[in-house]
Amino acid sequence: MPRSARPAALVTGAANGIGAAIARRLLNDGWSVAAFDLPKSGLSRAFPKSPHVVLIEGDVADAAAVARGVDQAVKIFGRLDGLVSNAGVMKRKPIGTLSLADWQRVIDVNLTAAFLFARTAENPLRKAKGAIVNIASTRALMSERNTEAYSATKGGLVALTHALSVSLGPDVRVNCISPGWIETGDYSKLRKKDHGQHPAGRVGKPDDIAEMAAFLLDARRSGFVTGANFVVDGGMTRKMIYSE
Repeated sequence: MPRSARPAALVTGAANGIGAAIARRLLNDGWSVAAFDLPKSGLSRAFPKSPHVVLIEGDVADAAAVARGVDQAVKIFGRLDGLVSNAGVMKRKPIGTLSLADWQRVIDVNLTAAFLFARTAENPLRKAKGAIVNIASTRALMSERNTEAYSATKGGLVALTHALSVSLGPDVRVNCISPGWIETGDYSKLRKKDHGQHPAGRVGKPDDIAEMAAFLLDARRSGFVTGANFVVDGGMTRKMIYSE
């Protein structure tokens, strides 16, 4: 297909939550979007039919599915300017009951998938002088109990980000966002104390992360930004907390 005048991005984990918010923000900003998620994840419900949206079903941990997804996006839009690796899973178990299969699945979805997409999309992203945004977590910097696999992958994403920024630069900029508490369910059910514990005065929303992702993908606004991790958490990782 001829190269579209609109920039194009591929967003993983796009059916819900942060991924859906990023995809919709990009569409509103004039991008074309390849929305990638698991079969039966609700992609068709998340996005209306549009010539600027392609829905791609597959497992981000499957190298063949990744290759098909990137190829489909490039063939349909004629280009790939942005990649957002957002898909993630958590298996929260005490380490004594966390099986190797559990550990490996979290590693594969949260970390290996970001490597697979970056490797597969390297050539079209270089051609477009594009950008990658990886979605990590404040769990790369701080932890709760029984999150070993999840925390390890998010720390790995931060490191993968700065490694890719050096390897793919100057053609491709690579940055990372580490969200804190982002409520993807019913925001109205949050308690006053949920909001009040945040220095910013509220719990985060998916649109808060979408705003940062849109900025980082736009070379006009963030062309001198690469290799960085942006913590978007309402200030929680800067708050010293002791038991009383």
